[in-house]
Amino acid sequence: MFRWGSKSATVLAAAGALVASAPAQAHGRDGSVVREWTDLAFASVRGNNLSDAGAARLYAMVDAAMYDAVNATGRGPERESAIVQAPKRAGGDPSAAAAGAAHDVLAALFPAQIGTYDGQLASDLAAVPSRWQAERGRNYGARVASQVLSARANDGSSPDDKQLGDPAIGKFQDPWSGVQFRNLAPFVIANPSVYVGPGPPPLDSPAYAAAFKVVKELGSDTPADPEKRATYDYWALGGKTNQPPGAWLQVAEEVSARRHLRLAETARLFALESMAMADTVAPTYMTKFVYHSWRPKRAIREAAADANPQTDPDPGWNPRAGTAGGTPENWSGHSSFSSAAATVLAGFFCDDHVPFTLTTDPTNGILTGTRSYDSFSSAAAQAGLSRILGGLHFPFSNEQGADAGRAVGDEVLRRALLREHGPAHDRSCPR
Repeated sequence: MFRWGSKSATVLAAAGALVASAPAQAHGRDGSVVREWTDLAFASVRGNNLSDAGAARLYAMVDAAMYDAVNATGRGPERESAIVQAPKRAGGDPSAAAAGAAHDVLAALFPAQIGTYDGQLASDLAAVPSRWQAERGRNYGARVASQVLSARANDGSSPDDKQLGDPAIGKFQDPWSGVQFRNLAPFVIANPSVYVGPGPPPLDSPAYAAAFKVVKELGSDTPADPEKRATYDYWALGGKTNQPPGAWLQVAEEVSARRHLRLAETARLFALESMAMADTVAPTYMTKFVYHSWRPKRAIREAAADANPQTDPDPGWNPRAGTAGGTPENWSGHSSFSSAAATVLAGFFCDDHVPFTLTTDPTNGILTGTRSYDSFSSAAAQAGLSRILGGLHFPFSNEQGADAGRAVGDEVLRRALLREHGPAHDRSCPR
């Protein structure tokens, strides 16, 4: 819970000292405050080496907190809350409310970085022309953050049922296996278990043999193939990156800035997208640990054990990724995250064919460059393909993950952050 004491007074005093030089305009109405704090969440994910699942949960907490803080100020259309049920017209500056909410979520989870967060908060508050409005908004954001942290404190994200990033622990618990994320409570969807996939085809089936041959050919590290290598590296997004959910929020950053979305719209976009990606986590890990299927590296090397006459073992086969992968194979998390995000983006903008450019984080120091896409779905398709090119997943795991991600994204659009009055949707397009 935020308390207005000496530390908070120091932050506001620093902000007040800058007010005189701040431009006399409504700061953050263009959504920049949401992008700034999402960038700080990226840095926290990178610096603390979170997994894709841990990153997705964090982004959803930060972005939902910002949305609820902005939504309650009553400056935009009245919409349902994400997590915090609060009276509308809470008052205060909405950008200050968003900054306060994001600050307190991140500061509670990553206390070692509080100096960075305090500096950004001071800058955001200083840009608000009215000190009183800045203080009121910041205080309401603190209320929202406290309730978000409480709501997610026992959400099944860690083995001991303590909050992932419990302030009492002072650090994130993010074991590499991801097994605990089977139990992650959803932000929006009603029942994660309904999305559990059908699993891989039988090992002795023609469908399995066909998928085996595809990944054996496309995902091998020999012969060298610069184009396949570049596509795999671009979407690798491994340790110490902002992870696949972060890359897709970068897409939201680029498009929302180029389209000059207002603050309320930007906050809603980011909350919808991040909650959809977080809600793919439990189905993805449920499916992985229900079937516990083998990765291509072992499957190809030990094909003699699969009782399939159409698969030939290759004891020397290596995946282009250089690793077998750290969790069970079916399905691909990259595919489910990417399709969930692409579905929400297309639904929000009422158009899949929105061009954008993206520079992904380098994995293991490998520079990825910038790529341009003409639609959200084409980027999601390439993200899924990259896991086959890396020799990490079979084609059926890419397809099943993509199907589930699209379904989760559709449910989030149907259920979350709707208008309280009047028509909410036209088919899958939120209004």
